[in-house]
Amino acid sequence: MKLHPKLLRTALVAAFSSALLLGALPASAHCDGLDGPVVTAARQALDAGDVNRVLIWVKPADEATVREAFRKTAEVRRLSPRAKEVADTAFYETVVRVHRMGEGEPFTGLKPAGRDLGQAVPAADKALATGSVKPVVKLLTESVQHGIEQRYNEMVALRDFKPDDVAAGQKYVQAYVEYVHAVEKIHQAAATEGHAHAAQAAPAAHDKH
Repeated sequence: MKLHPKLLRTALVAAFSSALLLGALPASAHCDGLDGPVVTAARQALDAGDVNRVLIWVKPADEATVREAFRKTAEVRRLSPRAKEVADTAFYETVVRVHRMGEGEPFTGLKPAGRDLGQAVPAADKALATGSVKPVVKLLTESVQHGIEQRYNEMVALRDFKPDDVAAGQKYVQAYVEYVHAVEKIHQAAATEGHAHAAQAAPAAHDKH
């Protein structure tokens, strides 16, 4: 079974964020890591004495909280090397907590640097560094296709059950429902995204006339 490449490409992000294909993915992000982009920005802000370098990672309504934490940290970190270490860590925690809160996600503490983030996150960051998104698209396309094919094959393997074997029939129905729902939701996500882009493009095109 092969999926249309265009459908695969347009549904990639939605498919992964919904974890429809391969089961539930952990609700984690590298923004809470000590080597993640949020802490990196917070460290740069402190070293440069410029809070604006980290404010981009929080919502406008939360800027005051980060500004106040930055001011207090700047004062404390001048006292001693130990005070600097403690103050900096507290600031990182504050910024990440506020950032996560803005995403609607809980803050569960700073995570160590160098942890295993799987394939997708490093590939996404590498695309920014190299200026090419093609490896990311290839990775996600293959994963989406594998997920759909896996569900399809599981369903087909259960399809030829005996009419009087209710238990076997129920297993088939469960596999069928999971397969169809996955395909349906990916298609809906792709159609919704396409509609949104079209809606945004229409006013722009109209303004040119």
